[in-house]
Amino acid sequence: MGTVIIIPARFPSQRFPGKPLQPLRGATGVAKTLLQRTHDVALRVPGIDAVYIATDDERIAEHADTFGAKVLMTSDQCRNGTERCEDSLDKLPSEPDLVVNLQGDAPLTPAHFVTELIDGIGDAAVATPALLCDDETLSRFRQDRAAGRVGGTTAVMTRAGRALYFSKEVIPYVADDKPAPPVYHHVGLYAYRPAALRQYVGFEPGPLETHEGLEQLRFLENGIDVQCVTVESRQSMFWEVNNPEDVPRVEAALAKLGIE
Repeated sequence: MGTVIIIPARFPSQRFPGKPLQPLRGATGVAKTLLQRTHDVALRVPGIDAVYIATDDERIAEHADTFGAKVLMTSDQCRNGTERCEDSLDKLPSEPDLVVNLQGDAPLTPAHFVTELIDGIGDAAVATPALLCDDETLSRFRQDRAAGRVGGTTAVMTRAGRALYFSKEVIPYVADDKPAPPVYHHVGLYAYRPAALRQYVGFEPGPLETHEGLEQLRFLENGIDVQCVTVESRQSMFWEVNNPEDVPRVEAALAKLGIE
C-alpha cells in the first residue's frame, strides 16, 4: 500500500457528544451525517489506495456500513485520532508508506488540501496543513474566544514551515498599536510515516498537549518536527465542526458550494 486515508471517529465528546452522527443539510436540503460527508471528501482525493473509518463504537461502525465505508475497529483506550491511526496499522492488509489522518469533523476539507499535504511532506516524519486566515475566519476565531468557546486552532511556524506551536488561542498576539502579522488556521489533517505513529504512542501526553487539548503537540514536546504545508482554500471558507454552533456555519458553506 502506498497511501491510505484513515478517518478516526469516536462517539463521546465533551463539547459535542455524538458529533460524527450529526446530520448536515447540503445545497438541496439532503441531510448526510458529518461522518458520511467527511468520507465523501476522502473518496474525492486522487491517488489514494484505500479509505477507512477507525472507531471503537458500534453505533458509528453500523452507520458507516450503511454507506459502504470500510471500518477498522480500534481500541477504546485510544485517547485521540493519532493514537487511533497507530492502532489501525496492524489491522490493515499491509503497511502503507504514508497514513493520512482526515479528522471526522472536517467535511469542508478540499481534496487538494490532502494532495498538497502528501506532496509537501518531503523528508518530514509528520506534516499538517496551515491556511492563511481571511478576515471572516479570523473574526470567527475571535468571536468564539470572546464567547468562551473553543473554535479552530492556529499555528505559528518557522520560515521553512516547521511548526513552532499550535494553540486554541489566536496566536501570535497582536498589540493594538502594531500592524497585524499573518494568522494561520491549522487544518485538522495529518500525514504520518508509520514509524512516527509508533514513536508517538510511546510517549505520554505532556503538559502542553494536556492543557491545549491538541494531540499534535505531543510530537513537538518530544522533539519530533512537524512540517506545516501552507494551502489555499480557493473557493470557500474552511471550518470544522467543533461545537453545535458550527453546524449552521458549515451548512451555509455546503449550500454556497453547491454540495448536495
